Amino acid sequence: MTGPDADAAVTLLVADDDEVTRSGLRTLLAAQPGIEVVGEASDGVEAVERARQLRPDVVLMDVRMPRRNGIEATRRLLAASAEPPKVVMITTFENDDHVTAALSAGASGFVLKRRPVREIAEAVRVVAAGEAILFPAALRRMVTARPLDRTEALPKAALTVREEEVLRLMATGRSNPEIARSLTVSLETVKTHAGNVLTKLGAQNRTHAVVIAYESGLVVPGFTA
Repeated sequence: MTGPDADAAVTLLVADDDEVTRSGLRTLLAAQPGIEVVGEASDGVEAVERARQLRPDVVLMDVRMPRRNGIEATRRLLAASAEPPKVVMITTFENDDHVTAALSAGASGFVLKRRPVREIAEAVRVVAAGEAILFPAALRRMVTARPLDRTEALPKAALTVREEEVLRLMATGRSNPEIARSLTVSLETVKTHAGNVLTKLGAQNRTHAVVIAYESGLVVPGFTA
């Protein structure tokens, strides 16, 4: 799986143990432009199995599920393939400790169940495009729980000045087009810088890179640009 083409629908697997919630999400998201719901799962074990069978671009993963929770399911999904799906966690509470653990496990971000379906759909599209959906509060909690000194968190990665600027803007939740506008550069230039940042930091995704930025002190909680 190499990710969706620019004009192709994002394929999505919905995993939630509540049948009413799962069915509702599937129906509502399938009606959103640019999204094709290819399957559903009722627990973490089934989520991993169905994702391996269906190879969706994105899995919308409930945090709390029986047999295997969303955190362990995410960890197994990301370890099972060289090109795993992106994972968006969906939860009831922004300060859920399980979500913090899920971000550490490699999820690309998370959304709240109470948000309008159009916002959940946009989160799926954004993550499919290789970006991240993050709540600053969760990042702060993660950094507090996993303190590292700067030399450990940000090894001698030799980031350029512009790459550091891009990383700081990524940490504020800016999308690539927003970063491009902020720095007055092309979108392709931003994508190149972002790719270089991930490679130099050894980060598995944008979320991981942002966590490194916070843990290293390059970005501090409350930073805005």
